[in-house]
Amino acid sequence: MKNEEFATAMNKIYTTDMKFEGMRMTRILLCAAFFLLHSSFFIPMMAQTKADADSAYARGEYQKAITLYESLLKNGVSADLYYNLGNSYYRTEDITHAVLNYERALLLSPGDADIRFNLQMARAKTVDKITPESEMFFVTWYRSLVNFTSVDGWARLALIALAVAIVLALLYLFSSQIWLRKVGFFGAMALLLVFVMANVLAWQQKHELTARRGAIVTAPAATVKSTPAASGTDLFILHEGTKVTITDNAMRQWQRIRLDDGKEGWIESKMIETI
Repeated sequence: MKNEEFATAMNKIYTTDMKFEGMRMTRILLCAAFFLLHSSFFIPMMAQTKADADSAYARGEYQKAITLYESLLKNGVSADLYYNLGNSYYRTEDITHAVLNYERALLLSPGDADIRFNLQMARAKTVDKITPESEMFFVTWYRSLVNFTSVDGWARLALIALAVAIVLALLYLFSSQIWLRKVGFFGAMALLLVFVMANVLAWQQKHELTARRGAIVTAPAATVKSTPAASGTDLFILHEGTKVTITDNAMRQWQRIRLDDGKEGWIESKMIETI
């Protein structure tokens, strides 16, 4: 009798355990199904965010477009997103942030003519008109050459030049005709030179991209001081939207800046935003 009661009790315990195990498996399956269902909706939603931002801009909902573009930029920067964000700010008459985002777009894609044009349009609406210092013509040419394309553009050119140089070198080594050997030799030498120059220009572009010395004045009016202190002598006043170059950022509250016309001084860090 006792054995039967013991068997019955064990059977109940086993049955109960099986019920709990079944409930746990059901919960796991439900959670997995919810996750997959949620992901299937979430991924397309993320993919459509850029399209939603563009649609909002096309409908004239510029504030909504600004919010969407800025949200996208938190996940990864691109010249296209900065450019569209700059356009949105320009439409809302926020010229300062339009200039800032055009500058950021130009930093990533220096050869883009549309970005340069819109940036010039936005700069024309700023208060300060800075006349750049004159420089030697070859310096201007070199700057133009560096900014002809982006880092990726110079890198692609370098790889293409190297690949063609290898082909021409093989032509020089294995061709039996003199004129083909000459073409292979001189062509390979020329393309090796292009390869080296493209790498130098790519390095220069990368340096400008990582240094981040440019900044935009975001305060309505900012006084530039002779020393990094509020008691310093006032040198001149800058207005929002003006671009400056940071020459000393060792201090947290003050930055030493330089204008394109050669003027220098100290400005409070909160008055500017790095490009």
